[in-house]
Amino acid sequence: MTEISKDVIRAYALENAIKHKGKANQGAVLAGLFAEGLEKSEIKDVMPLIQKVLKEVNALSQKKQEEQFSKLDTKTSKRKIRKGLKKLPNAKRGQVVMRMAPFPSGPLHIGNARTVILNDEYVRMYGGKLLIVMDDTIGSEIKQIEPAAYKLIEEGIKWLGINYDKKIIYKSDRTEKYYAYAEEMLKKGYLYVCNCNQEKMHKLKVKGVECSCRQLSASKQIEKWKEMFRAKEGAMTVRLKTNMQDPDPAFRDRVMFKISDRPHPKTKTKFRVYPSMEFSWAIDDHLLGVTHVLRGVDHYMSTRVQNFIRKIFGWANPESIYNGHFAVETVKISKSRDARKVKTGNYTGWNDPRTWSLQSLRDRGIQPEAIRQFVLSLGMRKTSITVPVEALYVLNKKILEDVPRYFFVENPKKITIKGCPELIAKIPFHPSGKLGVRKYKTTQDFLISNWDLDMMKSGNYRLMHLLNFKSDNLQITKPRTLSFISEEPDNKLETKFLQWLPANTKNIDVKITMPDGTVVRGLGEPELSKLKVGTVIQFERFGFVKLYDKNEMKLYDKNEMKLEFWFAHR
Repeated sequence: MTEISKDVIRAYALENAIKHKGKANQGAVLAGLFAEGLEKSEIKDVMPLIQKVLKEVNALSQKKQEEQFSKLDTKTSKRKIRKGLKKLPNAKRGQVVMRMAPFPSGPLHIGNARTVILNDEYVRMYGGKLLIVMDDTIGSEIKQIEPAAYKLIEEGIKWLGINYDKKIIYKSDRTEKYYAYAEEMLKKGYLYVCNCNQEKMHKLKVKGVECSCRQLSASKQIEKWKEMFRAKEGAMTVRLKTNMQDPDPAFRDRVMFKISDRPHPKTKTKFRVYPSMEFSWAIDDHLLGVTHVLRGVDHYMSTRVQNFIRKIFGWANPESIYNGHFAVETVKISKSRDARKVKTGNYTGWNDPRTWSLQSLRDRGIQPEAIRQFVLSLGMRKTSITVPVEALYVLNKKILEDVPRYFFVENPKKITIKGCPELIAKIPFHPSGKLGVRKYKTTQDFLISNWDLDMMKSGNYRLMHLLNFKSDNLQITKPRTLSFISEEPDNKLETKFLQWLPANTKNIDVKITMPDGTVVRGLGEPELSKLKVGTVIQFERFGFVKLYDKNEMKLYDKNEMKLEFWFAHR
């Protein structure tokens, strides 16, 4: 079992509590422990200790939490994510050829990233080459090609930093090659053209009975093959002759070619007869010299069919390495659903944060290196795995820890602090002090979030980096009174920290799009106007965001600015 000490758990709990108004979240603590190497199967063993620590930490004041965390900060993981992977079977350095084969029904998403990154890492390990092959045979009525997906996939691959060999290969450009091999197999009696409908053939396969189409001579099969190019959609298929008494009915006489009249985005109406994935890869893995193939555990049958075909030609089989299903908790991915929502305008585009496409992660501020570390931390395993999304966020946060920090106030409300002198707020862009400071003149009037105002009770508070004040009890007969205490931090005071903005400056309208598509609105400090689109920053006590759009308008002879950020994580 992975060794996780109580101090490490406490460090993650304190870190999370400080950021979330004194209350640590169990999921966030688990995400940190995953970065420490904790396996999902070990959660039940360490959970009692986690819950005990959470109870202790959440009972502390924020001041105590901060004091304790300052002593335990080094306990949070600084370890390097494991770069090594299990060796490939029968692999020789300089001779490994692998392939990534996306079907262009939409952009690559977080699940696809695992496959492409693992391929890339293995190729780097062995000094081999990686082929990117668009698996763009016609697909099905349910799973269709999206024309925009071609460029989106290429864009996502490049953003991840994948080194692939020369040009992208398109299956649709190789259709005539598949025809040539099909005709050879028809002539040799390994394939046959079938007129049986799907229901009839299913019954025959279950019974292990050959259909009459299978018995026709090779010359007759070639005639029917030519006829197939003129036949109606669904009227004919080409099947592979296997043993009809095979223990697995699914392996018996599988479809290798079908007819489709849907126009293809690249080849239009040039072809009507399309190969199955199994047939095309049986041919292409040989022609392209592929030596190793990473597959999902649901592709055992595909491997068996492809090996059967290659045996007919006397070709060697590539090594197949199987990986279990991968899912991220709370993240539901469906390219067909996303395609409908993009087309109907329910989503802003394929980069909408709800798609979890690589484009959406990029626009939220998730770094490609964080995704790579996330994938490699899971390694290769045949068992299925579901990982908390916080595990990705923990890694991304470590990469972004040096980005500048700014003030943002959600749903701002004005407060007046009596007795407060005019001050010059000198606010550091980063706690390290390396990024300098910005200065704002302040009066007695400030903006804080409506949520903070509603939750305010009698006690002491601190406007971050500025001043301490106290609040009396809110009474029905009179409004709450806020009074200035001091400017410098005072460890003797039990204070709660508040985000704020000066009410006397030209603050900026800010819109933040969240991962679930909802929108948070508020005001941001004037310094935000200097940011360039695409910059990742941290809004203090809110989270990491990326500037997505910058809109400047001329209104009544005055410049007005509106900024749109996309939320990454806390």
